[in-house]
Amino acid sequence: MRLTLIIAGALAVAAPAAAQHANHADHGAAAPKAADAVQGSGVVKGVNAKAGTVTLHHGPIPALKWPAMTMTFKASPEVIKAAKTGKSMVFTLNAAGDQVLSLR
Repeated sequence: MRLTLIIAGALAVAAPAAAQHANHADHGAAAPKAADAVQGSGVVKGVNAKAGTVTLHHGPIPALKWPAMTMTFKASPEVIKAAKTGKSMVFTLNAAGDQVLSLR
């Protein structure tokens, strides 16, 4: 009888915890935030449509802890079309900092 009471008590404590855990799983499926994109500014130094890349000399990007430098980034055909060598532009990078999402 005592063992039955112990098991019943343990189940009474464990059931709410299991239910809470199941509810928390839903929170992890949230969509990525727009804040994951990173802004920067710089000058277009080169465009390689065949390789799908844009080379930018950019100022410091504090969100990525980057100093000013020249880098080559992956870019969509739309971004490549908008990029003009020698033009100063504001750009948006993905959160990883390896692809230009937009130029303006």
